[in-house]
Amino acid sequence: MKYYLISGEASGDLHGANLMKSLKNLDAGAEFRVWGGDRMKNEGGVLVKHYRDLAFMGFIEVLFNLRTVLKNISFCKKDLLCHKPDVLILIDYPGFNLRIAEFAHQQGIKVAYYISPQIWAWKKSRVHLIKRVVDRMMVILPFESDFYKKYNFKVDFVGHPLLDAIHFEPVVDKKTFLSKHRLTDKPVIALLPGSRKQEVSMMLSEMLKVIPFYPDHQFVIAGVGNFPDDAYASFTHDKNVTVVFDETHQLLRTAQAALVTSGTATLETALLGVPEVVCYKGNSLSYQIARRVVDVKYISLVNLIMDREVVKELIQGELNTQNLRKQLDLLLFDHAYRSKLKADYIELVSKLGSLGASDRAANLIVSMIKPG
Repeated sequence: MKYYLISGEASGDLHGANLMKSLKNLDAGAEFRVWGGDRMKNEGGVLVKHYRDLAFMGFIEVLFNLRTVLKNISFCKKDLLCHKPDVLILIDYPGFNLRIAEFAHQQGIKVAYYISPQIWAWKKSRVHLIKRVVDRMMVILPFESDFYKKYNFKVDFVGHPLLDAIHFEPVVDKKTFLSKHRLTDKPVIALLPGSRKQEVSMMLSEMLKVIPFYPDHQFVIAGVGNFPDDAYASFTHDKNVTVVFDETHQLLRTAQAALVTSGTATLETALLGVPEVVCYKGNSLSYQIARRVVDVKYISLVNLIMDREVVKELIQGELNTQNLRKQLDLLLFDHAYRSKLKADYIELVSKLGSLGASDRAANLIVSMIKPG
């Protein structure tokens, strides 16, 4: 069977690659054409577009890059018609993917959506389009089933694929990791500034300002390997900080605490048991627009899933050195605070379902397209 997958960021590349692995276990003749990244390519996908060329963060940034976005949409439609897949598999990335879903539906191509867009946060009206053009929706957050149920749309909760990604990946012991990257035995504070260029440029300069206040710790940045060589150097050239590329989970396993840009990484950090502060700062106009259209109490997946504040969120003006120091002190030195956070993380894991999300999703997709 021929599978066409579209993801628009690093987390989608990870989950798409694991889904491809599960699909190959069910379909020995599987052929993949993908919009994603190196992980999906390494699983045997023909890489059409890399997510680094697709990821625009914020309303204003998308507007400035609208010509590129529209060109990509047009190209994707032509590519779909040229290759005629048995199923189109969409992974989050709603602004792009919902347009492609509508087109594919019109062309008679079956549409599976793996990892629902966060329409429960904003643009709830998109649910009507989803009902019309998506043949099967597979959700990974426990409250999403209830959301869709309000609109009389049956979806499949498959559990969260990060549970699999973390459980089955090889683990390097701390001593080996530190030695490999010439790190000292000082406690590690991990900095996760994001996977988009815009995020890194906005977030990293704020995170690095706390370094002088923690001389007994070492700071390590979770770098994205497909960034240009100077993407981090312009921020770190005069700072006592190390960049480790494409080993985020290994880095987190060594860390005593982490500063994490809002996104999937906040959940990854929690699932690995690392105390964290969630950080977000964006273009001021984009942020003001988001405040008016986004209908959620929290920005981090951890707090959204738990439906209460488990990890501290420092957003826009609140993301400053004084607040970062205050929260880091709690994470590093307040035993009661760390213990409470650990207990909350255990509860979080229990809410996310069991291992096997990729396998369950693959089974549902294959059942859509198998003959008979």
